[in-house]
Amino acid sequence: MKLAFRNAFFSLSHSLIPNTSHNLQIPLLSISAIRASPSFPLPSSVLRNERVWLFCAASDSSSSMASVPNSASLSSSVEKQFEEFRLQLEASGSLRERIRAVSMEIESVTRLMHSSILFVHQSRPVPEVLEKAKVQIGALKELFHRIAEIIRECPSQYYRYHGDWRTETQTVVSLLAFMHWLETGNLLMHKEAEEKLGLNSSDFGLDVEDYLIGICFMSNELPRYVVNQVTAGDYDCPRNVVKFLTDLHAAFRMLNLRNDFLRKKFDGMKYDLRRVEEVYYDVKIRGLTTTENTMDDNGAQE
Repeated sequence: MKLAFRNAFFSLSHSLIPNTSHNLQIPLLSISAIRASPSFPLPSSVLRNERVWLFCAASDSSSSMASVPNSASLSSSVEKQFEEFRLQLEASGSLRERIRAVSMEIESVTRLMHSSILFVHQSRPVPEVLEKAKVQIGALKELFHRIAEIIRECPSQYYRYHGDWRTETQTVVSLLAFMHWLETGNLLMHKEAEEKLGLNSSDFGLDVEDYLIGICFMSNELPRYVVNQVTAGDYDCPRNVVKFLTDLHAAFRMLNLRNDFLRKKFDGMKYDLRRVEEVYYDVKIRGLTTTENTMDDNGAQE
């Protein structure tokens, strides 16, 4: 009798303080065996613990079974999402490569145009220089048309790919503006630049910042042009360039420019104007300007 009571006591103690290294089924079976014996009625706390353990074991098994399909569906949705990302990135990369290929052709054409314009610094006749440079405008117009056709394949994505041809566009604007100034003595307007390149503001236009930066690049050529013209005996050139750059610099002052690349190029225009003013001062102090220009300067000062 004592032996049976001792065995029942050990079984009951194991059920109340289970060992974490054993499976939950061991104390549950012990309690069930004791409960089946009519000689040992169990306290209500033991029966309550038995129900709790049974519930926990059932919930653990059900949650482990339910986690398998949930993780599978989550993995499938993540894989589907990244597959879509892969396709989008591949399409974007292919489109960008096509744009860059055309941009490289634009750069090649601008090099030819620039090499032709450089002869103006050697006192070559301006009409002759411009005639050779204008031959490349048709090629540029065709290349920009090709970029416009590529961008039409992805509507509302102009500025996403704009950086792939921005630098080339700024160089083209600077060359066109310099040629226009050599021919007319006036500034190439934004709308005129778009017309020369066959661009349409409503569809594929010339970005305003690209135009302004191109104009700043153009001003960098004027100090060198003035020095070479004075060396060749054209003493009226500094005065004309000073007037043009002064008006252009004043127009840029109307813009509220941020501290970015455009602002830095605008600051460079100030030094271009100063260099031209120094040349003009040297020419004027030596009395090399014409009488008409001297009278105009005196009238402007009054």
